[in-house]
Order: sequence, then C-alpha cells, then structure tokens
Amino acid sequence: MNKSTIIKLGVVAGLLIVGGVLYSQFGEYASLGYIQKQQTAFQEYYAENSALVLISFFIGYVVVTALSLPGAAIMTLLAGALFGLAIGVVVVSFASSMGATLAFLVARFILGESLQKKYGDKLKKINEGVEREGKFYLFTMRLIPAFPFFLINILMGLTTLSAISFYWVSQLGMLAGTVVFVFAGTQLAEIKSLGGILSPGLIAAFVALGVFPLAAKKTIALLQRRVHKDSGHAENSADGKK
Repeated sequence: MNKSTIIKLGVVAGLLIVGGVLYSQFGEYASLGYIQKQQTAFQEYYAENSALVLISFFIGYVVVTALSLPGAAIMTLLAGALFGLAIGVVVVSFASSMGATLAFLVARFILGESLQKKYGDKLKKINEGVEREGKFYLFTMRLIPAFPFFLINILMGLTTLSAISFYWVSQLGMLAGTVVFVFAGTQLAEIKSLGGILSPGLIAAFVALGVFPLAAKKTIALLQRRVHKDSGHAENSADGKK
C-alpha cells in the first residue's frame, strides 16, 4: 500500500468519523417534529443574532451536504421558517451547491480510483450519459426527486464532468426543489410530513422539466440532420440538371 493510498484512506476515515460524531450529537434534532416545536425559539434567537445564525446555518448546511448526512431537507424547511422565502432560497441554493461540489471532489480525487475499479461496469451507463448528453444529463437528474442527491454527487465525481460545470448545473437544477421546500418552510406549522411536500403532480412536473432539455436537444439535432439531408438532395438534383 503506497503513501498516497494511505493518505486517502486516512481522509475517508476522518470524514466518516466526523460525520458519525455530528450525526450522533445532532441527529435527534434533524426531525420535522423538533423544528416545529422549537420554531418560536429559533425565530427569537435569529431576531437577536441574525448574522451569527445566517453564517452558522450556511456553514452547517455545507457540512451536512458535503458529508451526505441526513437532515438537508429539514434544514431547508428551517431556512424558510427563519429567513423567509427570498433569503432562505439564496442561502440554501449556494450552501447546497457548495456542499455537493465538495462531495463531488471527494469522490473524484479520494475515492475515484477505487470506486471505478469496483463499480466500473455499473458506472458505464452514467459515463456514457454524460459523454452523450453532457450537462443536460446532470440537469435532468437534479430535477427528478427519485434520484438521491448525495448519490448524484458521488457518481458525477466519477465522470469526466468538470467541477465548475457540476457546480452551476447543480445550482440551477436544484433551484426549483429548493424554492418548493423553502416555501414549505415558511408554512412550517402546517406541514404534516416531508412526503406531503412533494405531491405526485409536483414530482411529475419536475420530471417533465428535467426531460424537456434532453427532448429539445434531440429534436433540434433531428431537425438539423433533416435540413442537411434536404440540402444534400437539393444539391444533387441541381447537379443532375446540369
């Protein structure tokens, strides 16, 4: 085992330990019932310490997302309850995108080689999808709630997609879901369950929105091929008349 592998394993072990400690200490607070009970106390504290709460919340959200810890959905609701729709969307959008990119980079530079060797055959379709559709492929995955976001972060880290493209496409693709959850947070007391936030109709709308860019891209490519084909026929006909 070479020095590089030992360092990588040490980093992974460290991240797992940090994640385990954080979840063991704060996991009980990452529940809908808890933040509903403490909503008034949270809002009062935020009113007195706005900057501290905003900065702490932002950093906490980045850490939760980067370490793929449970609780991002609850924190998004809390952002709506504390900060309101506009500020909540801005904070969550940037924090979630930064955290996702950190997870992406960990998967690429620390876990990439070992995961590629172990799951290379299973990752083949994803690699082919990224090579074929590029950024549209990631955008579509971000818009479909059936794909766990933490898994997307890891899998995309094993592709050829650049970190910059991953960041801005993720931020754009996650924006619609962020708005929905932050808005739900502004009505926190009325929420019965997390599952109730994403209705079947809303999920269908997200899927349609995600598939649309791919469908549009394929339609444009088809039309371009048809135009080139028709142009070729026209040129051949003109040559034949000559």
